[in-house]
Amino acid sequence: MILNYHSIMKNNSKISKQQYAYKVIKSRILDGRYPPGYKIVIDQLARELRTSAIPVREAIRNLEADGLIHFKPYSGAIVTPFNEKEYLETLSVLAVLEGFATAISAQHFPADRINELTEINERMKEALNDFDFLMFGNCNREFHSLTYQYCNNHFLTENIKSTWNRLDRVRKMGAATKPARAKKSIEEHEVIIDMLRGARSFEEIEAYVRTHKLNTVQAFLEEKNDRELRNYT
Repeated sequence: MILNYHSIMKNNSKISKQQYAYKVIKSRILDGRYPPGYKIVIDQLARELRTSAIPVREAIRNLEADGLIHFKPYSGAIVTPFNEKEYLETLSVLAVLEGFATAISAQHFPADRINELTEINERMKEALNDFDFLMFGNCNREFHSLTYQYCNNHFLTENIKSTWNRLDRVRKMGAATKPARAKKSIEEHEVIIDMLRGARSFEEIEAYVRTHKLNTVQAFLEEKNDRELRNYT
């Protein structure tokens, strides 16, 4: 169901037609209704949103800047295809950055906030049981954001945030959450919590958090290899 632009305007007089089109298209890409490679037909979308083609074109240009839409010769605007190489490289970079930042943060991490990490991890368990992978992903990011919150290197944390944003975009283009890896990730979070609680050394925390992220890379590659073997046989 698509909300009418005029009904939205009643609740938010500042939203423009271009912003409305942007929100609608982006939500459809991120929730999978517009899958990777899906062709965006501007005139059709403009009719559906009850607006002219101009705001839709402007929205598409902004989504192109976000990396969610790609212009393909002779086809026009399409939802950006999944880039496996970019996904794996981005996750590998995040492993290094986040491992280092968490180790710095651990030196200043307040003991009274440890329970918050446990609560977030419990919400991740509930999300996994409900097969709510969007909630699982949001909680996962919340968990790690808290673990490195007390890193006093602003440049490092800003780079982590931008890398997370890139990872979210690439992942939503095709790297679905794998339940088996998700379960293991929750278990690894419990180890991270224990390491922060026990004030483990900088080197131990940095290495474990980095490996935690790289385990997702390994799980992705193993799943890919299994899939290729099944197709071959």
